[in-house]
Amino acid sequence: MRALVVGNGDDLDPGFVGHRLREHGYAFTECHREHPDRWPDLDGIELVLTLGSEWNVYRAATTELVESEAALIRRVIAEARPLIAVCFGAQVLSHALGGTVTRMAGTEVGWCDVEVMATDVPASGPWLEWHDDAFTVPEGFRELARRDAGPQLIRSRRVVGTQFHPEATETMVARWLGHGGAEQVRAAGGDPDELLAATRQPTTTSHNRAGDLVDWFLSSV
Repeated sequence: MRALVVGNGDDLDPGFVGHRLREHGYAFTECHREHPDRWPDLDGIELVLTLGSEWNVYRAATTELVESEAALIRRVIAEARPLIAVCFGAQVLSHALGGTVTRMAGTEVGWCDVEVMATDVPASGPWLEWHDDAFTVPEGFRELARRDAGPQLIRSRRVVGTQFHPEATETMVARWLGHGGAEQVRAAGGDPDELLAATRQPTTTSHNRAGDLVDWFLSSV
């Protein structure tokens, strides 16, 4: 089975979500957001995974690239292919289907629990939050988890979107901190070293939580 993974060229890492998808038998075709002209056709693609990004849906400099990803998402949904959309990916999902994405008052970053609205959804966390924007729930989706900042988990029959980062590994967080993220964490009132230590501490359970979330999704698509 083959999955299409969409992310930025310098940070295309499906992390723990990818680990679990591989255990289910998926191999990956990688697509860089910066080059939609190089994306392959969807023939033979059985699942699509869209990852987080430093971009904003509403940023003028990347409007055409965001719209290319939105068009891809609409096609994936129209063809009833399973889709997992993470953080920025979920924001593009909302945008693609008529929802809105807006700037929050500040950055939400750190390991946080979420309020789960259904007993059969394995999503209480804690999960890594790292985002400046919030999205609204598009038509046809259920909101299954949230925080004060907005929706955290949305679901339709064959699509799931998360505002949190189930894929986050220690290596990924260290990379994000090294790419300007440390200053962003400090500006939000956090400590980069403490964030990395908190990421390292629950690595095994984080891996398992991500696996449970992927299993839950795949079991009903």
